[in-house]
Amino acid sequence: MERTQVETDVVVIGGGPAGSTAATLLARKGRSVVMLEKDSHPRFHIGESLLPRNLDILEQLGVLDEVCTIGVHKPGAEFVSDRTGRSQAFPFARALNRDRTFAWQVKRSEFDEILFRNAARCGVTAFENARAAEVVLGAPGEATIVTARTADGVLEIRARYLLDASGRDTFMAARSDAKVANKYNNTAAVYGHFKQVRRLGENKKGYISIHLTEDGWFWLIPLQNETVSVGFVGNQSAWKQREGSAADLFMARIARSPTVADRMRDAELVSEVTATANYSYRANRGYGEGYLMIGDAFGFVDPMFSTGVLMAMTAGTLGAETADAWLDDPKRGQVLARRTTRELGRAMDRIGWLIYRINDPVLRSMFFSPSNLFLMRDGIVNMLAGNLRLNLRSLVPVLAFKAAYRLLSALHRHGAGPAMPEAVPCTAAPAMPRASAYSKATDQAR
Repeated sequence: MERTQVETDVVVIGGGPAGSTAATLLARKGRSVVMLEKDSHPRFHIGESLLPRNLDILEQLGVLDEVCTIGVHKPGAEFVSDRTGRSQAFPFARALNRDRTFAWQVKRSEFDEILFRNAARCGVTAFENARAAEVVLGAPGEATIVTARTADGVLEIRARYLLDASGRDTFMAARSDAKVANKYNNTAAVYGHFKQVRRLGENKKGYISIHLTEDGWFWLIPLQNETVSVGFVGNQSAWKQREGSAADLFMARIARSPTVADRMRDAELVSEVTATANYSYRANRGYGEGYLMIGDAFGFVDPMFSTGVLMAMTAGTLGAETADAWLDDPKRGQVLARRTTRELGRAMDRIGWLIYRINDPVLRSMFFSPSNLFLMRDGIVNMLAGNLRLNLRSLVPVLAFKAAYRLLSALHRHGAGPAMPEAVPCTAAPAMPRASAYSKATDQAR
């Protein structure tokens, strides 16, 4: 078996949004970078809904125009309640920060390939079908050695710094026993692509739809060519009666949701169905001597508010700054690594605060009848647009919303305060949509 040795400044494990972003920015700084992608592009991936703040990074990378050609214009998000049938739109134009008032919904196979090829054009040595298998961390002043397996043999990379952007493989976290499942949000997901899904009205064209059920939620994301990405994320109770394949489970969950089933009466499944378990997690230590975890390799929070790709690309930019600093001054690099990990963790906590409470009837009632007192509604829209770095202007509305929630919750517990319409139970659901000949399912839950 052929063995190839390569020396570089930085090795990036993973060629998704986090890895490609970091690799591109480092190469532009004049650093030598090797990026390892275990698959070959294009490859299927979930997480197809971007946020307005993504556009800043795409422009920085020089791919904004190219991404626009593959995307569906996304002016906001709509939330729909199975309990009451109510819906509420949150247009990004109502955010506190209005310099970016829309985003794009994209097929990740196309989006990720654009980022990966752009990194190669910028000077990154980018390998596909190269799976990182082993790592030997170097002592201070010594190289870290990453061994990858390729179709041609073994690739040995000696690097001064390692960025782990391996996604849900969590390459470094798994090897350092640092991965911790989120006990507050122990969920799993099942998803696929459909045709003939009933679209929203013209005034909500391009919106992502989030349908809230009793034990989870659905996403419906419009893509090009009349395709809609549909997925269900459920907590433990949602999977207790699991029988049959992932496709059987998915169709049963659709049938149980009156609002989703109504939109999918004539829907036709045109992809495989994929299931993923142990959805939310975080590393309890995201960096070490000569390495940093970024993107999903560090942590992943329930994707209800479409923050996954933004968090990954933000981590990529911070990871590039950290690696670049470390190459010149390891002590300063460690300071930036600690700061990066802390900042990413806090962003996950901010969006997690809403996610963990989304099934609460008080918060749902506030969500579906948003008040703009103290700019609370605009502050929430600001978060939904991806503005997760709080400043004084955005902090006050968020604190006001949390205070109102706590007050209303206390009143609700004592049978006082305004009515909570979201406490109304669900109604029965209509029949399941039909599956096409393409409905062969692959259950990848693990």
